[in-house]
Amino acid sequence: MKLTFAGTPEFAARALEALLAAGHEVVLVLTQPDRPAGRGMLLQASAVKKVALAHGIPVFQPERLKDPATHEPIRAACSGQGAELMVVAAYGLILPQAVLDLPRRGCINIHASLLPRWRGAAPIHRAVEAGDAQTGITIMQMEAGLDTGPMLLAEAIAIGEQDTTGSLHDRLARLGGKLVVEALARIDALVPLPQPEAGVTYAGKIDKAEARLEWTRSATDLARTLRAFNPFPGATATLAGEPVKAWRGEVVAAAGRPGQILAADSSGIVVACGEGALRLTELQKPGGRRVSAADFLNGSALRPD
Repeated sequence: MKLTFAGTPEFAARALEALLAAGHEVVLVLTQPDRPAGRGMLLQASAVKKVALAHGIPVFQPERLKDPATHEPIRAACSGQGAELMVVAAYGLILPQAVLDLPRRGCINIHASLLPRWRGAAPIHRAVEAGDAQTGITIMQMEAGLDTGPMLLAEAIAIGEQDTTGSLHDRLARLGGKLVVEALARIDALVPLPQPEAGVTYAGKIDKAEARLEWTRSATDLARTLRAFNPFPGATATLAGEPVKAWRGEVVAAAGRPGQILAADSSGIVVACGEGALRLTELQKPGGRRVSAADFLNGSALRPD
């Protein structure tokens, strides 16, 4: 099938690679403009752009798609080059109805949740943060609403007790590529199913302020926060008045004043919470690198209260 593709991060790049490996012809790729990144804040191409360029696919990087003039490259791909369907995955721009109407067979989206749960921008983070037992991929037809379109195909995977957003992302990216290829192979036989009205939740964008560990919360909640904000943006905490990033931890049966350091040894730093306690096992000092609790404590004056 001739396609256009819209996506930006690594999650979308894996889907693009899967489509190309399956023999589909992608005539145009839409992705976000290059952004400054890294210590030097140099302009960096998106993961999707890198894949597209490696395969010689034309790339279109509009800042937004509100102006009808920006639709011309997409219109040309659909009417002039015969692209009959657009595949969208974590693109980051809202596609207006005029764009959704351009491909003859419409647009389908690869969404990283089991809709209608976790519509929106950060479904993987929110599923981990909420302690969901499972998540998955939904292939859906796109419409003007936020992830409200009819579902074509879905597959669930379990969320393990040690899964982080990073590890879950990688599994879902692979599943997304597999499922979209399967959906295109069966596109004429798939029956669109309206999303149920019950069970709708929204996965709002990630705000770095959310990643702060407030010790008055339960240890179970904080452990989920650690996993949900790993690898981005990283949970932040204060230990004995010092700011740190906390990357990994586990709930332990202990009690004390919220924020009190109950133990600090090679097995971890145990901090009392509003309910239970959290043993931090991987941390990072400002300007430092991620290290084990044992390495973190080397040369540190941090001691139990």
